Amino acid sequence: MPPKEFKYKLDFYYQQALIYLVTLILYAGVKGSFIENEFTLVFRDPILYIIGFFVVIAFVTLSLNKMRDRKLIVEQDSIVFQHKFTKREILFSEIEWFHIGRERSVQTAGRFQVIVFKVHGRRRLYRIRVGRYERQKELIAEMERVASKVPKGERSRFRVRSKT
Repeated sequence: MPPKEFKYKLDFYYQQALIYLVTLILYAGVKGSFIENEFTLVFRDPILYIIGFFVVIAFVTLSLNKMRDRKLIVEQDSIVFQHKFTKREILFSEIEWFHIGRERSVQTAGRFQVIVFKVHGRRRLYRIRVGRYERQKELIAEMERVASKVPKGERSRFRVRSKT
């Protein structure tokens, strides 16, 4: 069975950059003035600089995430988190427990699905938010295949409990 590769979605970053750019254009259009059939832009407006700063930051963030090229690869006997600079492989034999469920506090791309697993010798859990990857249904199907090979996790193991 060939490895299944799921790319990280960048649609949020594209939307963010586009919204800031449209805001800059609209604001500049409203603040600019037409004098004798010429459009002049007011460059001394601090709000224009602030919006411009947000546009630059949004495009830098988009570019960095595009360059990183994050992927989740599900192989025959491991899960691989990969991006341009590093590769982290987790063998199924290293997984202490595995849970596919819902996360009420975070909704990613209209989905509440989350995959959580614990690896031997690591304190923190691995959390995969399904909505952040392309081909979500196929990813869930692959993770269900993985879940059939490793021990199941109980929901109470990683739920935040309030002190009373």
